[in-house]
Amino acid sequence: MSDQISQAFGHPLARAIALSGEDPLDRISLRDHVAEVDIGAFQAERGSSQRLRFNVVVEVARADAPPEDDVDRILSYDRVTEAIAAELHAERLNLLETLAERIALRILHEPLAVRVYVRIEKLDRGAGALGVEIVRSRDDAPLAAEVPVEAGLHPLVVYLGEAAIASPQLSGWLDSWAAAATPVILTVGVSELPTPRSAARLAQRRIDLLAIEQSAWVLAGRDRRCVVVNTRTELDWAMKHGQISVWAPSKIVLDAVDGPGVEPRDATGLVAWFAALMEARELLVIGAEAPQAAMPVRRMHPEAAI
Repeated sequence: MSDQISQAFGHPLARAIALSGEDPLDRISLRDHVAEVDIGAFQAERGSSQRLRFNVVVEVARADAPPEDDVDRILSYDRVTEAIAAELHAERLNLLETLAERIALRILHEPLAVRVYVRIEKLDRGAGALGVEIVRSRDDAPLAAEVPVEAGLHPLVVYLGEAAIASPQLSGWLDSWAAAATPVILTVGVSELPTPRSAARLAQRRIDLLAIEQSAWVLAGRDRRCVVVNTRTELDWAMKHGQISVWAPSKIVLDAVDGPGVEPRDATGLVAWFAALMEARELLVIGAEAPQAAMPVRRMHPEAAI
């Protein structure tokens, strides 16, 4: 029992050694790597960074030939820290479990990686360190095998002002977009109707994001082809299956590591950020001024036919 306790509270290397069997694999390890991260499921954790400590051990297959002091023939330590950094910058997460899982799977994409131990601890949430530890292997995680990366879908992102949402041309626009081969994501802004006001900026940001989502549901009520979605996974699925999406921005905006540099009431500025995030081929603005954007921008009158 004492050995099991020692393994549980010691560095993951102790568990790797204990589980190695009679023919142990080579190992590389990362010890006490600390990063400041915005993470957590509680509202009090949003908007502020806390320290996470990472301890990782990777068991690696033996190379077919001696490495001959060639860094390109081994699994470099840098690949472990890069996996952590990549997942920390992908999106804001609520759970350490999710972060650990994603880091483990990213490391297991490396050709020599066989099994990985990932321990992550929060250092600022109490008197001690609170954390999780997982073990994943290629056998446990078949999705970790190398797979081709799918090319981006590069959608047409359309911003509809209030007049455009109410326009009699809406059905014709939707017919045209549905018939095209390009995926389409519709976006909207805050309604001109009165909305609650708050002196707190973060509270007002939430209120305005919810007001945009109310406008999204108004648009969805105009035509059943307009489906409101709020996650990147749903957007990717919709684009692959020819579904016209209406972007509900709260989750993606609040979970973004590098969020928009504008407030939600700057609707076209927010949409320009979103279009860049989605690697849009074009931003079409109907019924509003065109923003500065990283892709071609086209304006159209709310009563114009396509």
